[in-house]
Amino acid sequence: MSQLEIKNLHVSIDGREILKGLDLTVKQGEIHAIMGPNGTGKSTLAYTLMGHPAYTVTEGEVWFKGQNLFELEADERSRLGLFLAFQYPVAIPGVTVANFLRTAVNARRRAVNPEDKGIPIPEFRKMLQEQMNLLKMESSFAGRYLNDGFSGGEKKRAEILQMAVLKPEIAILDETDSGLDIDALRVVADGVNALFGPDLGVLVITHYQRLLNYIKPHFVHVMLDGRIVESGGPDLALHLEEHGYDWVREKYEEMNGQPGR
Repeated sequence: MSQLEIKNLHVSIDGREILKGLDLTVKQGEIHAIMGPNGTGKSTLAYTLMGHPAYTVTEGEVWFKGQNLFELEADERSRLGLFLAFQYPVAIPGVTVANFLRTAVNARRRAVNPEDKGIPIPEFRKMLQEQMNLLKMESSFAGRYLNDGFSGGEKKRAEILQMAVLKPEIAILDETDSGLDIDALRVVADGVNALFGPDLGVLVITHYQRLLNYIKPHFVHVMLDGRIVESGGPDLALHLEEHGYDWVREKYEEMNGQPGR
């Protein structure tokens, strides 16, 4: 069973420390949710794990499948089995969803075998249609330009389709609920739930309980001041929904003798 193990992670951007000693382990077959106010480092964690060059790791380790992630480029991390669904997916006019996904699949195949001719088109079409059926997506979606003119919900569905095709072992969903109405939220959550199983671990980053009404976490963690300061089961998210973050902040300040930010 693969697991993502984060140990004492410190990360800075433009000389300012954002993550200040974060510890977390996510295993295949588990759903973890990270919650917290704005500015606590949730998205910084996501981008750091996937190798965004703007973020500087100053201390700590992240291990996945026996490898130190910080020795790998972003594409190598992806091929190893990590996936990041972006909060704000980028549009790529002129490139269809199908062509984008086929290129991604072929890049992975050729990294293993440089002589690989690429996945045959009929095989790819069959595989793509199977995944779209699983996610209850119209076939016409594959012919549209990636995220170009997509609604917020369509962009997030395209991210989930990428996850379905690439079959990661650990998926990081960075505020997938951002900007979605309740109907789009349900559609995206249904897609995640359709893909979840013993071979997939999920790290959900969110501000709100509402996403966790549909994607049921096994573990919930609260981030403040660049650290995970509270962990529990699904009831913790419900408690946060009712009482907010002030009680966590007060507990954090009391334990550390300094204000959380």
